Amino acid sequence: MTTAAVSLRRTTAGLLVLLASASAAAQGNSSAPAQVERPFGTLRDQAAEQQRWLDERMKTVLPALMRKHKVDMWVVPMREYNEDPVFTSLVAPTTFAARRRTIYLFFDECAHPERPELARGVVPCTVQRIALGGTSQGGVFQAVRSLTPAAGPQGSRAGQQAELWGDAQWQVLKQQVEARRPTTIAINTSRVFAFSDGLSSGELEGMRAALGPRWTARFKHAEALPLELIATRLPAEEAMYARMTQVAWQIIETAFSNQVIQPGVTRTEDVVWWMRQRVNDLGLGTWFQPSVDVQRRGVTEAALGDNPIIQRGDVLHCDFGITALRLNTDTQHMGYVLREGETSVPAGLVKALERSNRLQDIVVAELRPGRSGNDILRASLSRMRDEGIDGTVYSHPIGMHGHGAGPLIGLWDYQSGVPGRGDARVIPAMWYSIELQATTPVPEWGGQAVRSAQEEDVIISADGKVRWALRRQSDYHLVR
Repeated sequence: MTTAAVSLRRTTAGLLVLLASASAAAQGNSSAPAQVERPFGTLRDQAAEQQRWLDERMKTVLPALMRKHKVDMWVVPMREYNEDPVFTSLVAPTTFAARRRTIYLFFDECAHPERPELARGVVPCTVQRIALGGTSQGGVFQAVRSLTPAAGPQGSRAGQQAELWGDAQWQVLKQQVEARRPTTIAINTSRVFAFSDGLSSGELEGMRAALGPRWTARFKHAEALPLELIATRLPAEEAMYARMTQVAWQIIETAFSNQVIQPGVTRTEDVVWWMRQRVNDLGLGTWFQPSVDVQRRGVTEAALGDNPIIQRGDVLHCDFGITALRLNTDTQHMGYVLREGETSVPAGLVKALERSNRLQDIVVAELRPGRSGNDILRASLSRMRDEGIDGTVYSHPIGMHGHGAGPLIGLWDYQSGVPGRGDARVIPAMWYSIELQATTPVPEWGGQAVRSAQEEDVIISADGKVRWALRRQSDYHLVR
């Protein structure tokens, strides 16, 4: 059995346990044996999978990006608890912070001035990966430590070796740079993208002082390199992401059901905290506090307040995401609380959901590699208006971060484009969260406008095709 098959088998077993437990809870089966719910296997299983992803990314994604952006050398220094945003894309799943000072150095052998045969393809060349002051990250890096003779009594040298981690680390970097003589040294500084601005002022000062004018003159702002490394996802991650999305859906489906909501009793914050607790009980994380809100016929948002009691006839909305294996989901779904005697959602509310579904179709159709976020926004809004939809588009990349690296497709308050952050271009093998809303008058509510806000994650494959990570919501979750 292949590694992928074993992983799928373990994950499927975990999901079956999750579903069985939810069923037992719904039936009040207190005699059911307690089982540990692990929808993605043990932490050890997850770490092994993440390590395989890291190894593949460093061997395939990183070299291609360095050559795409004409970078000979990339230097990423950081200190403990002041890590660069690219940190989690570079390190093993068992590494949680930089150690003292850690400098990750990448050098493309094809650019080596003394070995032109590499660049000509006479012999294969790779990107060297060196960790100064850190570990090998499971064999991904060559670990180099800064060692210098320790001072003995009366200032003499004792002849022993002791680790120093302050400015001595910069001297080791200088040695590595001088041995390779790069034509460019990429550094992570940017006024536009936080993901590309991880080089702190103190680390920049220390590196400049150590390297001197000869090498600092070759510094190059590398906005696109860390941005695209963080954004690029592997095919091996896609199957896991579909399963994560499935778990997120299952939590929402239960939250917007009679298992959690008792009309006339349950408040929106009760549902929020049920979702948070469920995430915690499954051994997962989340990157933001979930939210649940209500729209009600004849009642304004202000009159409802911040924590209303859910009543029959209410339209529900949630914003919810989970975190696992350093990946994040982001989902917004709609629900409806049936009135006494109702067996289905009123037609006007069905139409409202259909309008937001249509706007999803428009944005997904415009989402293509090579286009900027602002281009996609303009084209989507133009088509939206042509079809008579009253809506707003505010979609974003997702993956290693909830609001991920890459171009923004609008913000709720920037519907004419987002300067800078919307000018970056979509690349193949990245993921997006299609976030938007459509507002529709509902005849059954006396023409009152209902806002159908939806968010669903999509995968852009390596060949540029776009598909839902799991599927998209086309029917309301029902509280009966």
